[in-house]
Amino acid sequence: MRELEIYIHIPFCVRKCAYCDFLSAPAKEEQRDHYVRTLIEEIRQGRPVSAPRGSFLQDEDYMVTSVFIGGGTPSLLSGEQIAAILEELRAQFHFADDAEPSSDSRLTRTEITMECNPGTLDEERKLKEYRAAGVNRISFGVQSADDAELAELGRIHTWEMFLRSYEAARKAGFSNINVDLMSALPGQTFPSWERTLQKILKLAPEHISSYSLIIEEGTPFYDKYHEDDERRANGDMPCFLPSEDDERRMYGLTEQMLREAGYEHYEISNYARPGYACRHNIGYWRGTEYMGFGLGAASLLRYPLQHQLVSVRCKNPVDHAEYAEQVKEALQCKARSVQSKDLQDTTDSQDTTDLEHEILSTEDEMSEFMFLGLRMLSGVSEQEFFDRFRRPIDAVYGEVLKKLISLRLLKRENGRISLTPRGVDISNPVMAEFLL
Repeated sequence: MRELEIYIHIPFCVRKCAYCDFLSAPAKEEQRDHYVRTLIEEIRQGRPVSAPRGSFLQDEDYMVTSVFIGGGTPSLLSGEQIAAILEELRAQFHFADDAEPSSDSRLTRTEITMECNPGTLDEERKLKEYRAAGVNRISFGVQSADDAELAELGRIHTWEMFLRSYEAARKAGFSNINVDLMSALPGQTFPSWERTLQKILKLAPEHISSYSLIIEEGTPFYDKYHEDDERRANGDMPCFLPSEDDERRMYGLTEQMLREAGYEHYEISNYARPGYACRHNIGYWRGTEYMGFGLGAASLLRYPLQHQLVSVRCKNPVDHAEYAEQVKEALQCKARSVQSKDLQDTTDSQDTTDLEHEILSTEDEMSEFMFLGLRMLSGVSEQEFFDRFRRPIDAVYGEVLKKLISLRLLKRENGRISLTPRGVDISNPVMAEFLL
């Protein structure tokens, strides 16, 4: 059975944060109820509406190893609604829980993550219901331990509200908790970021995701700070945002403090205690197939359509070996599809439409293998590259590797290629070198 990850998008929030460009918006309770019913019907069909027609999505083909319920603010939904969604997923797909157990139960059970906003968890009962429904990993969007910084971001919670939610999650039985943090905020100082890290480390969550603020076009923060952001990008001193040097110091402090506290820095922005790295995100970075259900959700699936198989038929049908080889190549083809981002598509009817549909070329897959895989601090495997694409990595990227290694942005050790600390510091331009 092929490994499969599932993403569920809940596009609702209490109000948009000032920095947020995610697909989310406030909605009335009846809109949320209708959306959940539509979502469950979509899952009941056993395939996202936007999944390629003819792709192999039969139950027996896949084993679901992770589910991620994101948004938006999934914790606006009731425990009953989350239970109904997960119940339908289990009815339609094989979950890893159903496999033979191993000595470490965390390795065989399906990782089911749900994002939660502390401002929506005023009832301890909610978290107990999520846990009873099967959610076994909670991800809290905290961002900062400073109430003034939270207010500037437009968050609907305070630090104290998060502390109550965190304690309630532990009481509800959650032993795998992630905390999202955000640095390089307007007005944030190096000492205030250090205090945030100290407060979080006292709680000892199993996982910490730490991102630098990105000023996204179309957000209130863009209107307010994009000139300051451009000033910083040009090497000038910003007025409101931390300087580029301070941003790098914050990143360095994060890595130092978390490593000293026993966290493994396993991806550019992610840290985990041993055994608690986020399996769902690792799947994204390693090219695992995934299915997305809900508004704007993306899927990446193998794409063996009948018309593709016809197109690779040999001129000489007697040559079965050549035909079989070409069919095999077609079966490895993947397609990415993205569902409608218009809420009206789910509130006005029982159907959604796909806006984007793209069959990935071999060059596309090679590029993604490199620039996603290099996000992992362990890097990419040369042998895995050859096994997947039947070409030595140097035959495709030899000159790029030579240049980046000479610039001390990449290192090559024991059959693996990974970013150096200097490469991590400027990872985006390094990744861009691998686009074919």
